[in-house]
Amino acid sequence: MVSRVLASADVPTVADTKAAFVRAYRKPIPSIYSGVIQEILVQQHLLRYNATYTYDAVFALGFVTVYDQLMDGYPNDKDRDAIFKAYVTALKEDPELYRSDARKLEEWASAQSGTGIAEFVSREGDVENILKNIADRAAGKGTFHYSRFFAIGLFRLLECANASDPATLEQLSKALNVSKLSVDRDLDVYRNMLSKLTQGKELLKEYTEREKKKQAEREGGAAKSSEPVAQTEAKSE
Repeated sequence: MVSRVLASADVPTVADTKAAFVRAYRKPIPSIYSGVIQEILVQQHLLRYNATYTYDAVFALGFVTVYDQLMDGYPNDKDRDAIFKAYVTALKEDPELYRSDARKLEEWASAQSGTGIAEFVSREGDVENILKNIADRAAGKGTFHYSRFFAIGLFRLLECANASDPATLEQLSKALNVSKLSVDRDLDVYRNMLSKLTQGKELLKEYTEREKKKQAEREGGAAKSSEPVAQTEAKSE
């Protein structure tokens, strides 16, 4: 499928979206996090303003999963939530809807019986109807734009149902009318990204600990060097 970006004076540029994010969150973000955030913001901008894009809950779950993994260990929980809000708002979407839809799908999937998660087609319910709508659109009965975030959201459903084996992934992919090959490829990219990010966080942690140790040693050394001076002054008195 050829990607088609909406052609309209009302569609913001990538630079507009990045500027909106910076305006919404003005605090500095550590480089280990900011580089990846900027990268996925650009990717999601291109998805968001593609002519075939339609928001759906699985996509939202995928993004929330990526974001929470990315920001795991961020120094300040309040700032982490504020960055999430600024990010989604910069894309002119609703951060609360992303979070509520992600929670709804996770709760639903956690209540499913393993491989039965792919049997949503034959059942009724709020989430079942969401998934059936996605399957219809993916089959050509409306606009649907497959993305890496969708693949991650799909896999997160299986994780919550304790059914992340390849056979169940294939069943769910088929039920949703998406290619398992594409899903496998995008999940591999996601895992590689997480691996690199984990390594980067470990290096950052080691660097921070070394700097704290050096600072403590410098402060300890300064305290010791001031002791003889204090003793000399005391004797002279």
